[in-house]
Amino acid sequence: MEAANPPQVRFLGRGEGWSAAEFVCDAGPQNRAFEERHVGVSIAFVLAGSFRYRTQAGDSLLYPGAFLLGAPGRCYECGHDHFRGDHCVSFNYDEAYFDELAHAGTGRLGFAFDVAAMPPLPALLGLGARIAACADAAPMAREELAALIPLAITSAGRPPPRRREVAARDRARVAELLRLMERASGEALSLDGLARHAGLSKFHLLRVFAAVTGVTPYKYLLGIRLRRAAAAIAASARPISEIAYAEGFGDLSTFNAHFRAAFGVSPRGWRRA
Repeated sequence: MEAANPPQVRFLGRGEGWSAAEFVCDAGPQNRAFEERHVGVSIAFVLAGSFRYRTQAGDSLLYPGAFLLGAPGRCYECGHDHFRGDHCVSFNYDEAYFDELAHAGTGRLGFAFDVAAMPPLPALLGLGARIAACADAAPMAREELAALIPLAITSAGRPPPRRREVAARDRARVAELLRLMERASGEALSLDGLARHAGLSKFHLLRVFAAVTGVTPYKYLLGIRLRRAAAAIAASARPISEIAYAEGFGDLSTFNAHFRAAFGVSPRGWRRA
C-alpha cells in the first residue's frame, strides 16, 4: 500500500475560538489509511466523494451530505476503501468555545459526541447548504455560520440507530450507489433501478442502505437535490422552476413543499436571504 499525498487545503476563515478550511483529498483504495488526532472539536461536511472514518465513537462511511464529528484529543483513521478522493469543509473549535455553543443548544454542560458521524437528517439540510456555499460568503456570514454549526448539530438529536453489522461486500455496494446517485441525482432514478444496479433485492437494499448511511435511498436522493437546488437558487438568477426541474423534481408544487420543509422558507425567500 502506498502513502497518500497530503490533501490540498484552502483556508476559509478564523475567529475567536474557531477556524475553517476546505480539504480536497485524492487518496484511493491503493493508499494506506492515515491516522491522526483531533486537536480541537471538529465538524466537517462532506461535499463530494466518500471515505471510511474510524474513531473511538464508531466506524462510519462518510458521503456527500454527512457530517464528520471529531472530539478533541481523540485519534481517528480515514481510508478510501472503495473509490478515490473526497472534498470536505471542516470547522474546528476550541473546547471552551464549543462547550459554550453546545450548552446554548442543549442546556447540557460538557457535551461530547457519542457517534462518529451524522447522516443528512432533514433538520440539517439547510445547514449543509450554507456550509457548501461558505467559501464564497462574506467574512461575517462565515463567522455566523461557525457559531450556528455546533448549535444545529448538538440540537439535531442522535441519528437513527444502526442495529446490524454490514458485510464488506454490501458496504461496497452502498458506496457505489452513493456515487451513482451523486452523479445522476437529477435523473429519474427508481428503487427498482438502484436495486438492479447493486445486485440486491429491494428489501435487502433498503436494509443495508439505511444501516450504512442512516437514511433511506429516497431521503438521501431528496437531500442531494434540495442542497443543489438551494445552492443554485442562491448563486444565480435562473428561474426557480428551471432549477427545480433540472434537479429532478417533477413539479413545482412538490419542490416548493419539500424546500420549505427542509429550509424553513420558500425558494424565493431563500434567494432573498
